[in-house]
Amino acid sequence: MDWSKEVKKLILAIDQSTTASKAIVMSTDLEIFGSASHEFQQHYPKPGWVEHDLNEIWRTVCRSIQKAISQANATQISAIGITNQRETLCFWNKKTLEPIGRAIVWQDRRTAEECAKLRRKKGFEIKIQAKTGLLLDPYFSGTKAAWSLKNSSQLRKLRTSKKLACGTIDSFLLAKLTDGKSFKTEPSNASRTLVFDIKKLKFDQELCNDIGAPIDIWPEVSPSMGVFGYTKNVPGLVDGIPITGMLGDQQAALLGQSCTSEGEAKCTFGTGAFLLLNTGDKPVMSKHRLLTTVAWQTKEGKATYAIEGSAFIAGAAVQWLRDELQIISSSQEIEELASRVETTDGVYFVPALTGLGAPYWDPHARGLISGITRGTNRAHIARAVLEGIAFQNVDLLSAMEMDLGKKLKFLNVDGGASKNNLLMNIQSELLGRKIRRPTIVDTTILGAVFAAGLGAGIWKDFSIIRKVWKLDREFNPKIPDSERKERLKGWRKAVNKTRQA
Repeated sequence: MDWSKEVKKLILAIDQSTTASKAIVMSTDLEIFGSASHEFQQHYPKPGWVEHDLNEIWRTVCRSIQKAISQANATQISAIGITNQRETLCFWNKKTLEPIGRAIVWQDRRTAEECAKLRRKKGFEIKIQAKTGLLLDPYFSGTKAAWSLKNSSQLRKLRTSKKLACGTIDSFLLAKLTDGKSFKTEPSNASRTLVFDIKKLKFDQELCNDIGAPIDIWPEVSPSMGVFGYTKNVPGLVDGIPITGMLGDQQAALLGQSCTSEGEAKCTFGTGAFLLLNTGDKPVMSKHRLLTTVAWQTKEGKATYAIEGSAFIAGAAVQWLRDELQIISSSQEIEELASRVETTDGVYFVPALTGLGAPYWDPHARGLISGITRGTNRAHIARAVLEGIAFQNVDLLSAMEMDLGKKLKFLNVDGGASKNNLLMNIQSELLGRKIRRPTIVDTTILGAVFAAGLGAGIWKDFSIIRKVWKLDREFNPKIPDSERKERLKGWRKAVNKTRQA
C-alpha cells in the first residue's frame, strides 16, 4: 500500500508518562496538528515510596486531549492510541471508576522485603523467570498488588463484592475513556506484572496465588493492536471513537524507532533509561539478569519479544540536580554547564536514587558522588551526572551482548535527553558504539500512533514505519579502548561502594 496517497486521517495518541500526560493529534502522513502536555505532582510519603494521584493524572490527560484537539481544530479522530508508564499499579472501583488510593509508581521500593522473602523460597525466582521473563524486584506490579491487598481492608471488601479493578495505567485510562465499558490490558503491559505467562500470553493462576495477587482482580488481555473499546463521556471527545492501540512506553518506543526486525535495539532516555532489543517471535531468557518481555502482539495474534535492561534513573538525575540541589535552574542548562570542563576530574556519580536496576537488581543501593576534591566544582558534578547516566547503559549493553553472543553495530536513541549532544557523545565514547538519533525523538508517542493505525487497519503492516524513520545525527566513539576500560574500572568501583553502603 502506498500510504502517502491515502486520504489523510487523524490519530489521537496519549502518552501517560511518569512525570506528565501528553496528547498529540497526528495525521497518517505523520504531520502533527496539535500537541499538549501537562505535568503532575510526585508524592513521596516515605523514603523509597513513590505515588501518583490518579484523579490528577486523569485531569492532566483530559486537559492535554482538549488542548491538542483544539489546536488541531479536529472534527474527526479515526483512532486513539495509548502508551504509558508500565509497572505503576492502580486500583479503582469498577462501578464508579473512582481510584482507591494513589497509584504505586514503578520506582517505588516498598515491597523490597516481600521480594527478598519470595527470593528465599527455593527455586521460586527460577520459576518466575521461566514463566514471566522477569526477576523478583519491587519494580514490578505483582508484589505491589499483594502488598496493597494485605494492607487495605477497603480493597479486600471491594474484591469480595466484585467491584475491585486492578491494573497498570493503560487499563485505568481505558476504563475512564470508555466510561467503564472496557476492563482490558495487552501483553506488553501485562508482561510487567510478575504474574503473566509470556509464552501462553495470559495471567498465570499459580503465580497469582504464590505472590498473593489474585487472578480475578486483573484485566482481560487483548492483542496490543486492535479494538479495545470506544470513547464515552470523555471531555473534549465525541463518543464512539475506537481505541485501537495500547503499548507500554518502552515497547512503543521500540516500535516508533522502527526496530521491527530481530536484532535491532534502542535506548530511550526518559525518567529512566531503557534499552530494548528485538528478539523476534521467540522469547530469549537472559543469563545476565536482564528481562525478557513481550514487545507487542499484532491483531492477528502474532507476538514479538524483546530483551530489556532498565536503569531506574536517567533524566530524573538531571531533575534532581535542578530541583533538589539547585545546581541548574532548567534541565537544558546541564549541557552547557557540563561542557565547561573536559573531564569530571575523577568524580563519579552513581544514579542509584531509587536502587539499582539491571544487571545489579539491588533495591537497597543508594546514590553516590565519589572522587570529590577541593577543586571539584558544579561543572564537574554536572558532567559526572551525564557520565553516570551513560555508564549505566554500558553495563546494560554489555550484558545484552553476552546474552546475544555478538556485538551490536549501533544503538538507536530517543527520548528527551537524547537531544543533549554532549550526553550522546559521552554515551558513544563509553559504549564504543555508533549512536543513531532520529529526526523524531519522541518515538514513544509515535509508537502509540503506529499501534493505533495498525490496530484500526489504517496501515496493513510495519512497512510504513521503515519508510518514515529518518536519521538526524550519528555520534561515533573516538577515545582509545584503553581509556574506555580505565574509566569503566572507576565506574564499577563506585557502583560497588553504593552496594556496600
